[in-house]
Amino acid sequence: MYTFIAGIILLIVGYFTYGKFVEKVFGVKEQRQTPAYTHSDGVDYLPMNAKKNSLIQLLNIAGVGPIFGPIMGALYGPVAFIWIVVGCIFAGAVHDYLTGMISIRNRGAHLPELAGKFLGKSMKHVVNAFAILLLLLVGTVFVTSPATLLNNLMDGAVGLGVILGCIFVYYILATFLPIDKVIGRFYPLFGALLLISAVGVGIMLIVTGAPIPELTLANMHPAQAPIFPLLFLTISCGALSGFHATQTPIISRTTQSERHGRKIFYGMMIAEGIIAMIWAAAAMSLFRGPVGLNELLASGGPAAVVSEASTLLLGAIGGTLAVLGVIVLPITSGDTAFRSARMILADYFNVGQKKIMNRLWIALPLFALSFALTKIDFTLLWRYFSWANQSTAVIALWVGAMYLFIAKRNYWIAMIPGIFMTMATMTYILNAGIGFGLPLNVSYVVAAVITAGLTVAFYYAAYRARRREMPLEIEAKQWELAS
Repeated sequence: MYTFIAGIILLIVGYFTYGKFVEKVFGVKEQRQTPAYTHSDGVDYLPMNAKKNSLIQLLNIAGVGPIFGPIMGALYGPVAFIWIVVGCIFAGAVHDYLTGMISIRNRGAHLPELAGKFLGKSMKHVVNAFAILLLLLVGTVFVTSPATLLNNLMDGAVGLGVILGCIFVYYILATFLPIDKVIGRFYPLFGALLLISAVGVGIMLIVTGAPIPELTLANMHPAQAPIFPLLFLTISCGALSGFHATQTPIISRTTQSERHGRKIFYGMMIAEGIIAMIWAAAAMSLFRGPVGLNELLASGGPAAVVSEASTLLLGAIGGTLAVLGVIVLPITSGDTAFRSARMILADYFNVGQKKIMNRLWIALPLFALSFALTKIDFTLLWRYFSWANQSTAVIALWVGAMYLFIAKRNYWIAMIPGIFMTMATMTYILNAGIGFGLPLNVSYVVAAVITAGLTVAFYYAAYRARRREMPLEIEAKQWELAS
């Protein structure tokens, strides 16, 4: 278990070392008032303490991604551990921290608005479409997956359609009501289930001496699917996820002080990385290697792996609690996915959200579209979600790099993972059947050319923005005038 335990230790050390470095690069202003106070509306903008914000942030970002993704990524063997640890510390946590902090500096703006400001006005429309697509896919995936798990847990005693309906009702309430009325009250209970699930499985892996494989760079996938780019899109949440860029502005609007940012944004991504390590280890060690795991995935999908692993390690009662903890994750991300979609559309069309009818006419069409998407095959949805998710992460990393470049700070902390993931996402969509279907070697070359071209375009735009001294933040007085 050296690789598994060392990976978790590195994640924790990364928070206290590289996380501190990233915070120093950004430059926290402790005395600067946050949007929670300067733009308070009692619905989306209101102050909550760091502990509550951290827990909500973790549950927002940790859907089925850090469980289902690592389970499917475990087919590649221990190389998945490397991506989780390195990706989480140097890409995912940096992505989340910069997105959250830049949002705080810009009245709690969502990614489309930030992209329009820092990457050009046309990008606002592109990213808005991307973000809404991603959030709809997330909301749909995070309705169907917990519904399936609950249906299995109750041996079909309650119909799948009834469970789907109940989850949608909860999502509607969580989307419309002020953030402290539903999300702020129920998440502590959900958080307890999450901890029981992840910590319980992790401890039992160690206690039972599960045969977790040690470090190797070999590709163990039964179908020999290429590590690059597939692993980096299969394991997104838990390493790097663009979905988080849609969630952090929710908490940037409730953060009391900029000094809480590292704990809330960087720290909770590290916590998600630990969850991903645990479930990847469980999948690698409990099912006779990649071949056995692949057979179980083919017959029952990631949900079957969760149920089997939980029961094997924790018994019937403990396993049930663990499955409930896993069910909580997608539900607590799905509700904020729809909430985030509502907020993004409200910002895009400049519709105030104090009146509930304004919230209603924006959100109801989203739920109708999501319900229609539940009729589509989960595996196909996941593929589109993976690409849209990592493409959104790429945009967020380029926004972070632009902000730091204009500020004359170390922009490489965002640019290096941005370049890497641009190459990965471009290669995937060029090669994949859901994309252009080009041969893999050709995809590598074309993706490299596109990535190089985008890098040159970044520098051209960045130097222009620096010369004209683009304002990096919106001051409280400007917010008052704008509102």
